[in-house]
Amino acid sequence: MAGRILVIRGGAIGDFILTLPALALLRDAFPEAHIEILGYKHIVALAEGRFYADATRSIEYAPMAGFFNPKSELDPELCAYFSSFDQVISYLYDPDAFFSGNLRRAGVRNLLLADPRVGDHAHASDQLALPLQQLALFLLDEGARFFPSDADMREARRLLPADPHPFVAIHPGSGGKQKTWSSGNWKALIARMRHRMPTARMAIVGGESDDCALETLREAFHNDSQAIFLESLPLPVLGAVFTLAHFFVGHDSGISHLAAAAGCPCVLLFGPTDPAIWAPRNESVTTLQSPTGSMDDIALESVLAVIDSFATDA
Repeated sequence: MAGRILVIRGGAIGDFILTLPALALLRDAFPEAHIEILGYKHIVALAEGRFYADATRSIEYAPMAGFFNPKSELDPELCAYFSSFDQVISYLYDPDAFFSGNLRRAGVRNLLLADPRVGDHAHASDQLALPLQQLALFLLDEGARFFPSDADMREARRLLPADPHPFVAIHPGSGGKQKTWSSGNWKALIARMRHRMPTARMAIVGGESDDCALETLREAFHNDSQAIFLESLPLPVLGAVFTLAHFFVGHDSGISHLAAAAGCPCVLLFGPTDPAIWAPRNESVTTLQSPTGSMDDIALESVLAVIDSFATDA
């Protein structure tokens, strides 16, 4: 397929990264095509100019609302935009077919509808790539990959103090409280890791949704010169930071998927969700799942035992 391909993908960070293997199929199969992604701008930035996409566009655009109303007058500029693509692949949940119907009204000729919902029968990346079999594309590698730009790497190195010793990246947050280890556990873990790896730096990352956990750790380690707090970084820069880390510790979260996609060895804590479906399928990813489904029942000593295998040369 030559010409222009549009992929419409909403969802959170993890949802998007789990779709990267499907996007890689498109890029590998159609290297000469112009591939564009319509989604949340700060998330699809992970793909723009970074192997997967030649361009991106924000889905948060007021005239887009009309495409979810079967009787609305469609924005002419958006109609021209959508109809300019030779193939449109939509991962938007559209149970009433209002959006897909309006895409066809706008002049889209080839529309492939991909259900974004993930069931419990196969890994999420397999499920998200399955619709591409209609284009004779079959997923062989479930591992997502992030390809930082030179600018991403320069900014990551600027943020990290010059130091010959390795650093460990830690993300104490998650998309939901039920998937999050307590701040007290994280505080105890970091203190024990500092004892085991006295020269290693600890880069603690997070965003606005992680404020509570970050504040607890900031108070606990404010006098520790080896603790670095990196907050609300652009996702491509954060991904570049992860390429430089010795290893990463986190939960079942989009940030953990980014760390794995960046090639960073990961220790990931799972509670109620199934790692067989949701864990990154990259090499050097180790998961620890609560025996009861409750994050409170993941023992500190169990986490430390796994981390010790990553930390031997830190």
